[in-house]
Amino acid sequence: MREALFVKQNTEKWKRYDEMQLANPDELANRFTEITNDLAYSKTFYPNSKTTAYLNGLASKLHRSVYKNKKEKSNRFIDFWKAELPLLFFTHKKQIIYALVFFLASCSIGAISAKYDDTFIRLILGDGYVNMTNDNIAKGDPFGVYKQENPVLMFIQIGANNIYVSLYTFVLGIMLSFGSIVSLFRNGVMLGSFQYFFFSKGLGLQSVLVIWIHGTLEISAIVLAGAAGLVLGNSMLFPKTYTRKASILKGAKDGLKMVLGLVPIFIVAAFFESFITRHTEMPMWLSGFILLASATFIIWYVFIYPAKINKKTII
Repeated sequence: MREALFVKQNTEKWKRYDEMQLANPDELANRFTEITNDLAYSKTFYPNSKTTAYLNGLASKLHRSVYKNKKEKSNRFIDFWKAELPLLFFTHKKQIIYALVFFLASCSIGAISAKYDDTFIRLILGDGYVNMTNDNIAKGDPFGVYKQENPVLMFIQIGANNIYVSLYTFVLGIMLSFGSIVSLFRNGVMLGSFQYFFFSKGLGLQSVLVIWIHGTLEISAIVLAGAAGLVLGNSMLFPKTYTRKASILKGAKDGLKMVLGLVPIFIVAAFFESFITRHTEMPMWLSGFILLASATFIIWYVFIYPAKINKKTII
């Protein structure tokens, strides 16, 4: 790569790091790693250039900052969700948006397919579920499936399954992102056909107010797990100025942190589905409040709050 192109691709990042004072020690260490990788590349191909001299000075500055803040904070566990995870969401917001757009497109495909093919819903959801739900609708209790099991056992099973699905979706990203895309597609088509099934029965609004009590958090977390898979896969496809090995290690680390950070969200979603969703007779205003509160939290924590945290890292 020509030096001019190398500088053009990275100058904005270098300038931002030079002016940035990060509150999070781990994030500061990540910036230091990026600069030292760029410095190693510059020393290899442009050993006597001004670019190498500048990067050497910047690396020294970040090195001092890293060791100045080396002592771990006592509230490291809290700081992960307070600062580190939101910063990861901000750093990888493009992957989050891509995952969301692809998932919504998959939902549309599922809904349209269900509308124009009578057999599609049974193909996706299974005859057993469709027959059971039709029976519940005939009995006047269309969402009776949420009342059949012991809530504690249901909570454990759903929570474990959701965490498994998120990890599975993330790990599939190792297939150059394609695996995570397939997982998002499968879940999206299933959700689209599932939701259309209730709309076709005249239960659209009621299904939204019941199912999305837990679905808002659950589906949002699955989309974020898909984004984590894209982070992993893209680190293999687009190493940028890193060596491919260093890029993969960084992508795997960031993606895994994103997935592990979703565990509390899955636990809350499982709690809602096991203990709250079963009360299908609850007032419309209450179910609507839970749904909107969940959606507001996701939007705030994944997009708004990370942007604010990122601004605070800049002097």
